[in-house]
Amino acid sequence: MTQENLTHIKEQVYKDPRPAEHFDRYHHRSRTTDPNWVYEAVRIATTLHAWIFFRARGIAAEKVPARGPVILAPNHFSFMDHFFMGVSIRRKVRFMAKSQLFTPPMVWIYSPGGVFPVRRGFADEEAFITARSILERGGAIAMYSEGGRSRTGKLSDTVRPGIGRLALQTGAPVVPIAIHGSSKVRNWKRLRFPKVTVLYGDPIRWDVVPEPTRDQQQAVANEIFGEVRKLYAELDAVGRRGVAAQRRRELRRA
Repeated sequence: MTQENLTHIKEQVYKDPRPAEHFDRYHHRSRTTDPNWVYEAVRIATTLHAWIFFRARGIAAEKVPARGPVILAPNHFSFMDHFFMGVSIRRKVRFMAKSQLFTPPMVWIYSPGGVFPVRRGFADEEAFITARSILERGGAIAMYSEGGRSRTGKLSDTVRPGIGRLALQTGAPVVPIAIHGSSKVRNWKRLRFPKVTVLYGDPIRWDVVPEPTRDQQQAVANEIFGEVRKLYAELDAVGRRGVAAQRRRELRRA
């Protein structure tokens, strides 16, 4: 990524000055209520946008379980990754978003649409309680191993342990996902629309560990992101057509 591109990315605000209690209502809603019609309205609009402008396509989306708890684990380059990941699956995917986004008017979309806040820069136990409650009810959670967006145009070198903690505490299957092409989404301002491909991997599952150590959490997070790296490298090497052709061959042999 060039210096010119980097200067157009806003500085991250890592700590939200509002007290934790401010977000209780959003957690309560996510723990007790499924996303409403807002989710479907946003899905339709963003899916059409992704299909038409970014030619977004998914490969092997059937690997995402059709029901029951599941953690979706994509890489993260763009604010559009949430929508790219969901283009090819019909499940209502819940997201953990930084609390700074929970301000009007967007909060009127996020909360009814099933998004819940995490206070970055704090040990936010409430976000994990909400995530676990959604999985306990058989829901689908999307969580980025990297924690935040990679701003280099490459997969991040560091992985946060949070996704490992959630996988171990719940025993929910984790589907690694590579989103390829979204690092250039910002080029739409120059009327350049990259082709985005989403490749879904095989689900991975770990035995439940109620109180995993930090090292255990990190080891699982590293393993998950290792699978994401493999999927991304596959798309890098042979492209969308090559991966799709390989997938067709696998299905014929099955």
